[in-house]
Amino acid sequence: MTTQPLMPKGTAVWLVENTALSFDQIAAFCKLHPLEVKAIADDEGAQSILGRDPVASGQLSREEITKGEHDLSYQLKLSETKVHLPEAKRKGPRYTPVSRRQDRPNAILWLVRNHPELKDSQIMRLVGTTKSTIDAIRDRTHWNAPNLAPMDPVTLGLCSQIDLDFEVQRAAKEKPPEPDTGATLLPADVTTAQIDPEAEVDEEEDEGKELDVQAVFAKLKRIGGKTETE
Repeated sequence: MTTQPLMPKGTAVWLVENTALSFDQIAAFCKLHPLEVKAIADDEGAQSILGRDPVASGQLSREEITKGEHDLSYQLKLSETKVHLPEAKRKGPRYTPVSRRQDRPNAILWLVRNHPELKDSQIMRLVGTTKSTIDAIRDRTHWNAPNLAPMDPVTLGLCSQIDLDFEVQRAAKEKPPEPDTGATLLPADVTTAQIDPEAEVDEEEDEGKELDVQAVFAKLKRIGGKTETE
């Protein structure tokens, strides 16, 4: 059972605006300092806070409010909620059943071979192992290394496919991009280089020489008394 309303300041705003409870009563119920409640009443600290009705949410009964209004020394009691929120999961290595613990080395070997991008911390979260065990399997110094066989941790029931895909995607995002070895553009000094005018003159001279040779052959044919058609 919780010891304070889900939204303490929003509840305090509603109680200040809709009840005759004292600042101390509201502060004790909402687990706030009386000066915070006074600031809310003076409209100094609640400009952007919406009031939350604890009666509508089942956290406080109308009878409790009435008792508190008639007796300013009465401490309001939080109603037992009918909705039980799930407890937050404990952070730490995943618990592995005793019957599955012997399969963890095989699962670690599978992860090391098939997903080398995974960090040791990610493997530890997936199968609930230790870094020393991962290092021993990776270096083949594990006491049972000759008998290990890679096995999918999802098939073994050590983790879910969703958890495995999540860790693989996270490792892929953190992996640095590979250098681009494809074709590149030519440097600017090459593409903007000016054409040598002397080279153009040489080409024109070569073309002129070819024309002169053809003219010589034509003259020889005329001297021999032959026409081009013959």
